[in-house]
Amino acid sequence: MKKALIITYYWPPSGGAGVQRWLKFVKYLRNFGWEPVVYTPENPETPETDESLLKDIPENITILKKRIWEPYLAYKTFMGKGRKEKIQAAFLNEKKSNPVNEGISVWIRGNFFIPDARKFWIKPSVRFLEKYIDKNPVDLLISTGPPHSMHRIGQLLAVKCNLPWIADFRDPWTNIDFYNDLKLTKWADRKHHLMEHDILKSASAVITISKSMAEEFNNICRRNFTVITNGFDDDDVISSSKIMIDRKFSIAHIGSLVSSRNPLVLWETLKSIVDQDMDFRNDLEIKLVGREDISVLESINKNGLAGFINKIEYLPHAEVIKVQQKSQVLLLLINNTPNSKSILTGKFFEYLAANRPILCIGPSDGDAAAILKETNSGLVADFKDIQTIKEHILTYYHLYKSGKLFSESRNVEKYSRKALTGKLVEVMNEVISGNRQ
Repeated sequence: MKKALIITYYWPPSGGAGVQRWLKFVKYLRNFGWEPVVYTPENPETPETDESLLKDIPENITILKKRIWEPYLAYKTFMGKGRKEKIQAAFLNEKKSNPVNEGISVWIRGNFFIPDARKFWIKPSVRFLEKYIDKNPVDLLISTGPPHSMHRIGQLLAVKCNLPWIADFRDPWTNIDFYNDLKLTKWADRKHHLMEHDILKSASAVITISKSMAEEFNNICRRNFTVITNGFDDDDVISSSKIMIDRKFSIAHIGSLVSSRNPLVLWETLKSIVDQDMDFRNDLEIKLVGREDISVLESINKNGLAGFINKIEYLPHAEVIKVQQKSQVLLLLINNTPNSKSILTGKFFEYLAANRPILCIGPSDGDAAAILKETNSGLVADFKDIQTIKEHILTYYHLYKSGKLFSESRNVEKYSRKALTGKLVEVMNEVISGNRQ
């Protein structure tokens, strides 16, 4: 088999959204004639731990690990956090923090740790992997980010070892939704942009997760970008005969709820329906599975919805799948940020596989909306369109009351992890054959 060295920060038993994409690619690469070799930190700072994901790692694959030094202990001490307290991504704060200290730490993060706080792992990793490759040749390098330090490792290693290299972007770099919150100086902003352009230009191929993200990157660096979305794993889907749908009219959101994803209009809409319709009031359940920013909980309390909330802390992935398939409606919330059109969360595709109706609040001309329309999997309303949101909720509720709330999705098979791995392998084969433009 041909061999690919995959450089990833997130790997089981790390949990959360960042681990799923390449865990699933690695799971299926052997089906297409490629042997994966994974390089990952021995001691990463990750938001969650999920031992259940270990079952997806293929038997007898090589997993290389090297310790990483990260400045998070200093950050935790400065912010008054415990040594074992998890750091959440994308500025998610579950409790009030000191705004002065938070501002200082964000400024340091954005201006001194470029491209990110994992930068200290770059040079040691290149030295370590160069020695490994010298004794154990590989055909291809792949880096996946964020964190974008993984791309710097791939870039430097590709030059030293004269190997083709694919950069996979699960999220944007300078166009990510919280980039403007990093309090960057002009010097730091310029360095981020220059480094981003250099990565995009020098990689043998660049993969993104959405059409709009590819278009955004094309404005930075003119070249061919390949879109390979996230997906769902058929092995994770539970037979519908073994699932009992919730008796309540459950609206479930799975995953982190950061402040930019806080659906203020939804909470207001649910409050107005609850106040007007006693049956709806008795039937409603709002499931929140994962971490929520304190601003989300404050909005819920403000609208008198706390009594309807079923707050579930982080669940193992296998249990999350059950919750998705049991819920009456799956809530897809797009970040209300300048890059909202390009956002395609990993959970979205598992929503498709759950075969339950989806309610999406986000841009009606975004990538998520296009896929919902293509697959006939749900309804979309713009961020501030209170009338449409209300109509969609009541449409689903009336179907629920009549026992007819079902999903009529179609053409979701192309988003299976195995099919997407086949698409990835096409790029990999093109790169090593020299046919990639």
